[in-house]
Formats: sequence, structure tokens, C-alpha cells
Amino acid sequence: MGGTAVTKSQVTLRNKDILALQDMSVDEMQLILDTAKQMKQIIDRDIKKVPTLRGKSVINLFFESSTRTRTSFELAGKYLGADVVNITVSASSVTKGESLRDTLLTVEAMGVDAIIMRHEAEGSSQFASSIVKPVIINAGDGAHEHPTQGLLDMFTILQYKGQIQGLKVAIVGDILHSRVARSNIWGLKKMGAEVHVAGPQTLLPREMECMGIRVHNRIEDAIDQADVVNVLRIQKERQQKGLFPSLREYARIFGVNAKRLALAKEDALLMHPGPMNRGLEIAPDVAYSGQSAIQEQVKNGLAVRMAILFLVLMGGKNIETIG
Repeated sequence: MGGTAVTKSQVTLRNKDILALQDMSVDEMQLILDTAKQMKQIIDRDIKKVPTLRGKSVINLFFESSTRTRTSFELAGKYLGADVVNITVSASSVTKGESLRDTLLTVEAMGVDAIIMRHEAEGSSQFASSIVKPVIINAGDGAHEHPTQGLLDMFTILQYKGQIQGLKVAIVGDILHSRVARSNIWGLKKMGAEVHVAGPQTLLPREMECMGIRVHNRIEDAIDQADVVNVLRIQKERQQKGLFPSLREYARIFGVNAKRLALAKEDALLMHPGPMNRGLEIAPDVAYSGQSAIQEQVKNGLAVRMAILFLVLMGGKNIETIG
């Protein structure tokens, strides 16, 4: 079986860790996206496993629940030949009062090469990178950033649209609590997109306008003539009472349905980071329509995370083929 070619590039990642798209250059993001194209070919094979990261060890350290991100990181490591271990925090020494610092130091002492971490506290991944030597990959830190989600969303847009420069991208929903929104905004702006956001006034943080984007109180204004509509999940687990009258009222005023989606361009791409609250932020018929790329986002997430693991664990080495 022939190998998958990896395009040689003079660009390398500046830092050993993947913490935030706010800190990442356009060249670095493009390197990851280009590498992900090669990785996606591996996913489409009958035999997916390659020995590229054989001998490397990866820990998934998730302090919050996850299906897509944790599973795709696990498969990404395994498809590339690494040894991957999931730590279930609810069954770990954290429940006995062990601090985050001590947990990280314990994992480091086991000789791991990379720690993929999700934590409810903003800045937790940055803290981890200052404590231990293994590569730290931020899989979501509170409402701060989720860089791999931002990258997979851009990868999906490129797949369907061929470019990001000049596109109007509408991000709608619970902006306040969304690390996905922040990573998307930083990444898309750097790649040349025109970013619009919309949601209830209580779910629009004040700093949004300072990020160089257009902020709307009406979802219709954001979606109007958009090339891409990215619908964010209403995060019930982070909600405080009184942010909007009721779930039914939110769905009526801000839910993305067929009528609202029709305001976008005819070939507009519909996205959602998942998991979906069907009937709340997005109507079921829209979620499964021909414009939806939601399932493709999941596949692309695996390709992007394979690319990131390959790049951070191979030290920026240029390799002609994988597998």
C-alpha cells in the first residue's frame, strides 16, 4: 500500500503547544490545514493505522464531558500509531482532592509525550504548559478557546467553499459561553473572512466588537447574504437564570430554521460544533438538510487532530510519506 504524501514546507509551528488561535499565525494555521488534507486520506483507507507516531504516548485528560473531541483525539493518536490513554477524571485522584498541578506532574512522571486537556477554567491549558514539559493541546478551557474546533471549522469551510478570504461567516447563538466562537473569530479574521455574530443581548460579551467583527441583536441581520452560518449550542450547563425568558422563546426569536436560513446565500453552508439541541438553536429539518456539513465536521475534526499530533510530536520534521 502506497504512503500518503506530506507536502514539504519551510513553515513550522513556533511553539510546542497548541493553546489558542489568538496566538497562532496564518502560516501556522495553513500548515495544519494543509497537513489535515493528507491525514484525511488515511481516514478513507480500509486499513487506517500507520506507524508514524509509534513509540509516542498521548494522554487524554478531560475534566469536562466530551464525545467528539475526546474520541477524535483518541482515534487520531491510534491511527498514527501512538499509545493513547484516557483518564476519566470522575474515577481519578481528582475526586480525592488532588490539585490540577499534582495531576499534571503525576502524568508527566509517567513519561508521556503529549497531554490533551479539557478543563472548565479559562487559562488552564496555559497553566499546564508552564508546569510540565510534555506537549499541551488545549481541547477547551472554559469559555476561552477551543483551537482544534476552530481549525476543523475552517478546514470544512475550505472543503466546501475553496477559500475563506472574503466570505461572510455568521456565528449565531450563545456567544458569551462559547470557546468555539472565540477560536472561530480569531482564526477566521486572520484568514480574511468577514465575521458577524448574533444572539440575545445577554449572551453577547462586550469585548466582541473590539475583535473587529460585526455584532447584531437580530439573527436575521447576521445571516442575511451569509456564505456560512455556524450555529452554536445553547450551553444549558453554563447558563444562569434570566439570560433569556425561556427555551421556547429563544427558539422562536433566535433558532435557525428554514425561513431564517433562506436569508443566507442560496449555497450557504450550515455548521454546528455539536452536540445539537434540536428544536432549540437549530431546527431538525435544517440540521439534516443538503446545506448541512455537520457530520462532515466530525470527520474533519479527526483529520485536523491527526495533523496536529503529527506536527507537534514529530518536531516539525519534513517527512515525504506517512505509512
